[in-house]
Amino acid sequence: MDTLIPAAQQQATISLALALAIGLLFGLERGWHRQQPEYASGPGGVRTFGLLGLLGGVAGVLASETTPGVLGWAFAGVAAASIAGYLLKARETGHTGITTLIAGLLAFALGALAALGHRTTAASATVVATLLLGLKPQLQAWVGKLDETELQATLQLLLISVVLLPILPDRGFGPAAALNPYELWWMVVLIAAISYVGYFAVRIAGAHAGIPLTGLLAGLASSTALTLQMSRLAQRPDADRNLLGVAILLANATLFPRILIIVGLVQPALLRPLSLPFGLMFLVTALPSLLLWLRRAPAGGAAPVHTQNPLALGSALRFGLLLAAVMLLSRLAADRFGDAGVLALAGISGIVDVNAITLSVARMHQPQVSAFIATLAIVLAIASNSLFKTGIAWWVGTGGLALRVGLPLLGGCAAGLGLLWLATQPATLPEPILEWWWKNGR
Repeated sequence: MDTLIPAAQQQATISLALALAIGLLFGLERGWHRQQPEYASGPGGVRTFGLLGLLGGVAGVLASETTPGVLGWAFAGVAAASIAGYLLKARETGHTGITTLIAGLLAFALGALAALGHRTTAASATVVATLLLGLKPQLQAWVGKLDETELQATLQLLLISVVLLPILPDRGFGPAAALNPYELWWMVVLIAAISYVGYFAVRIAGAHAGIPLTGLLAGLASSTALTLQMSRLAQRPDADRNLLGVAILLANATLFPRILIIVGLVQPALLRPLSLPFGLMFLVTALPSLLLWLRRAPAGGAAPVHTQNPLALGSALRFGLLLAAVMLLSRLAADRFGDAGVLALAGISGIVDVNAITLSVARMHQPQVSAFIATLAIVLAIASNSLFKTGIAWWVGTGGLALRVGLPLLGGCAAGLGLLWLATQPATLPEPILEWWWKNGR
C-alpha cells in the first residue's frame, strides 16, 4: 500500500518538529530566567523562542528546496528584527545584556541546521547551549575565584594542545626515527592535562580540606612535590607524622591509576600486563595508610598544601626535552644493549620522572620490547622513584616519617617485582592466570 505522505514531506515534518523543540528548549530556560527579579523585564520567552526555532526550520526547508540564499536573507531579517527589539527594550528598561539576543539567533540557526539534515548535531548543540545558559551563577562564581596564574595556565594548556599540536609533523626524525614531534608533544599535552586536573582538584577542595584528601588529590599533579611538602611539615614539633604519612602514601597510591590511564591512551595492549603487579603494589602502598590513619593524633587536622602551577610553558618544554631524551636513549639502548639497556635506563630515569620512561616504553612496546620487559621497566622506574621519595622523607623530614612511608612504598615495589619474578618461574602460577595476564605470551 502506498504511503499517503511522500517521504520527503515526512522528513521535512520531522525536521520542523525538531526545530520547534529546539526553540522551545531555549525558551524554557529563558522563560525560567525571566522569573528572577533582576531579569523580570528581559526579552524573550517560550513562545518567542519556539517561533524562532520553527522559523529557522522553515527557512532551512525553503533553502533546501530553492536556493541557499533564502536562508541568508531570513537570518538577516531575524537578526535585524531582534536587534531593533533589543534596542527598544534596552531604552525602556535599561537592561543591556545581549545573552537572550544571541540565544534567539542561535535558536534560529540550529532550527535551520536541523532542517538541513544535521539533526543530531543541532540537538546536541542545543543541549550544550542550554546548559551554558542555565549555569550562569556557577560559571560567574568560578570565574570570580580564578586568579591570574590559573587563567594563564588554562590559556597555556589550550595553546599547547589546540594551537601547537595540530601543526607538528606526524613522522619520525633522528636516529632510527625515534622522535615523532606530533606523538612527543601529544604526550606532553597528556601529562599537562592530568596535572591541570590535579591542580584544580586541590584548588576546589581548598587548601585546608584536610591532609589526607589534599594528598590524594595532589598526587594527580605531583606525588613528588606532595612528598616534599609533607616532609617539610614533619619537622614541626607539633606535627602528626602518622597523618603526614597518610597523605604521602595516598599521593603515591594515585600514581598507579594515573599510569594506567596514560598507558591506556598510548598503548592499551599494556593494560593487562600491568594490571596484576599494579593492583598488588597499590594495595601494599595504600592499605598501610589506613593503619596510620587509625593511629593519628586526635587533634590531627588540616594543613595547607601549596601546589605549583603545573602548566607554565617552561615546565612543559622541560618535560618535552626530558621525554625526548628518554625516548631517544631508550631506542638506542634497546638497539645497542637489548632488554638490559631498557631496564637500566628505566631504573635511572625513574628517579627523575616516572612519566617519561612510562610513555617511552609504552610507545616502544611491540615490536621493540615485549610486554614482560615493558612491564618490568615501568615497575623498576617506580621502584627507583619510591626509593628517591623515601630519601626525601628522611632527609627533608624525619627518620620516623621515612620509616612510615618507606616500608609501604618499597614493600609495594618489592611485591610487584616479586610477582614478575614468579611469572618467569615454571609452575609457580596457575596456567590460566598466566594466560590471561600476558594474553599473547611474554
